[in-house]
Amino acid sequence: MRSVRLRILASLLVLAIAAVGGWQLMPAQRDENRTITVGTTDTVTSLDPAGAYDAGSWALFSSVFQSLLTFEPGVAAPVPDAARSCGFVGNALIVYRCTLRQGLKFPSGREVTGRDVKYSFDRVRRINSDVGPAALLDTLQSVSASGLSVSFRLSSPDATFPFKVATGAGAIVDRTKYPTNRLRADGGADGTGPYVLTSYTDQQARLTPNDGYQGVAQDMGSPVLMRYYKDSAALQQAWQARQVDVATRSLPPETLAGLSLSDPDQRVTEADSTETRNLVLNVRANSPFQDRRVRQALAALINREKLVAEVYQGTTDPLYSLIPTGITGHTTSFFDAYPKPDPLRARELLDEAGVSMPVRFTFGYAEGRGSSAAEAAELKQQLEASGLFYVTTTAHEWTDFQRRYADGKLDAYGVGWGADYPDPDTFSGPLVGTGGALNNGYSSERADGLIQDSRRYADRSRAAADFKELQEVVARDVPLIPLWQRNEYVLSSEEVGGAQYLSDGTGVFRLWQLEWI
Repeated sequence: MRSVRLRILASLLVLAIAAVGGWQLMPAQRDENRTITVGTTDTVTSLDPAGAYDAGSWALFSSVFQSLLTFEPGVAAPVPDAARSCGFVGNALIVYRCTLRQGLKFPSGREVTGRDVKYSFDRVRRINSDVGPAALLDTLQSVSASGLSVSFRLSSPDATFPFKVATGAGAIVDRTKYPTNRLRADGGADGTGPYVLTSYTDQQARLTPNDGYQGVAQDMGSPVLMRYYKDSAALQQAWQARQVDVATRSLPPETLAGLSLSDPDQRVTEADSTETRNLVLNVRANSPFQDRRVRQALAALINREKLVAEVYQGTTDPLYSLIPTGITGHTTSFFDAYPKPDPLRARELLDEAGVSMPVRFTFGYAEGRGSSAAEAAELKQQLEASGLFYVTTTAHEWTDFQRRYADGKLDAYGVGWGADYPDPDTFSGPLVGTGGALNNGYSSERADGLIQDSRRYADRSRAAADFKELQEVVARDVPLIPLWQRNEYVLSSEEVGGAQYLSDGTGVFRLWQLEWI
């Protein structure tokens, strides 16, 4: 993160001057009551943790709800948050047990018990929303609770289960406020996180510090107003007009490409990111992509370098694997299988499949999400230039988009994916496991076996061979095509610090780290 290093150097310079000159720079009084406004193009699908599995919703959940565990900045292993302690019982990786902190209270004043934790996990699996996080809990067999103690029994060994507990799928809700068999729909949210949600509309969410919070966050932040913009252009306009103090996810590529760290009017945080973008293919029986050879032909035509250069202006990097660079197990399986655009090979594959050409299909994307419209246009141009495919692109409102691909109404669709936790498992089971979050109908016994095998190892480096083979299976079956990996950018005014903690690859959006300086 470049801006972090620059601030550290600046701080050292101040200390050096103070030592030489004999004077001391006193820290400014922190203004804890002044609201910090954060702008984003992300959308909140639901305020109910059982009904959302997307970046916008989980960013809000990070502040309003607590899980038993969480991730501290830059730390790969989860640490206790709502829990006082957690750990596997024995070495079988089958029983996981946590003990809650004493005195945790919901906004109503009611004390949190193990029953609330059990209720929260059981409810996510029972509702099993098409756009919810139930797929993350695929190895959870049962939950039991007694007092402040909670025990999870797994259906198979899963060293990654603590990571999943630390995500939005493990958000603890008040069992007296959330219906058992349906999503809460009154616009409220009752959690024990660092913030209380005091008001919410589709355009903004107002958050105030939770005075009763107990957890790993040490310094409670300022009040925060989250503003949700319809697209990157609208966020850009708000940033230029200084209607927001922080802008994140995402400004237009041309703006990001032209950022300067020397600009005195803003702070720029640029960091490597594990967020990826995939072209997901519907493999159900009624889809043009039912035949694997048709999917392989599509993969043989895509020019990632051209896509990245022309649409994203170098602010993303071409991606050739299911698991991104920087995550254990990353390979280049798609480059190995499809090293360059090859129309001749694509035609041969379609001839073998016995399909008529051009193959016609619909490509859907969520409107207002970054450069998704320009991306769809570029991919359409690349594929149709071969004469082998005819693409109809369609834009949909975010929630409608999720429902459409979950119902199999789109032949192909572009979906971004960020790490839920810092482990390659977050890019395997949820994306290509049977019943995964992408809802494209893909199921492979070999892929499922490799995913399950990879979870046996508490030492995650030992799972590298399983992930390598899994990526080879995905490159052969092509249920999705990796497109690019994002660089993360956050802009903030010179008066606001802590913006580097909003995205660090752990899946936690730390609004409480923002401060007036």
